[in-house]
Amino acid sequence: MTKKTISPKDSDLFRQSVGNVRSVKSDKIELKPDQPKPYPKPQPYDLNEDWYDDIEQNLDNVSHEETLSYTAPGIQNSVLAKLRKGFFGVQAEIDLHGLNSNAAKQQLLDFLHVSTQRSYRCVHIIHGKGYRSSDPHPVLKNHSNRWLRQHKDVQAFCSASPRQGGAGAVFVLLKVSKEHFDRGDE
Repeated sequence: MTKKTISPKDSDLFRQSVGNVRSVKSDKIELKPDQPKPYPKPQPYDLNEDWYDDIEQNLDNVSHEETLSYTAPGIQNSVLAKLRKGFFGVQAEIDLHGLNSNAAKQQLLDFLHVSTQRSYRCVHIIHGKGYRSSDPHPVLKNHSNRWLRQHKDVQAFCSASPRQGGAGAVFVLLKVSKEHFDRGDE
């Protein structure tokens, strides 16, 4: 490629157009870190919205070694069979041992709310068999049986396998949250 010769008149015109320049000491560009994007504050959530009011409350109490099972209306029995066989991987677990009824209910509600917000499908709840209960029947086991039946996001539950808690724990199948589908994660 041949070098162009520039007339002194063009060179003077260029220098006048460009103006005063200074040499660059470094050719690296310093980037400022991006500011975090603002996000809306989460609105306080009323956990009482998750309950069905018309669920039958007069369930018979279960004993220490009885197993639990439940399917919500419209859920096929094959879903319960898959849940029993461990078809759905457990994504979260909570242990309610040693809690009184009120604390256990609050912990369970919070746990189910967070699990549905994170789009967990199957969770493991350990309620214990209730051998140390002062009542003739296990308290937390019977309460859990009622509470899970009343919760709108619970589609099914069944007692766990013996190595995962047996009659003292349940696997719970949850509805996939609506937000999960809104994000396109189907």
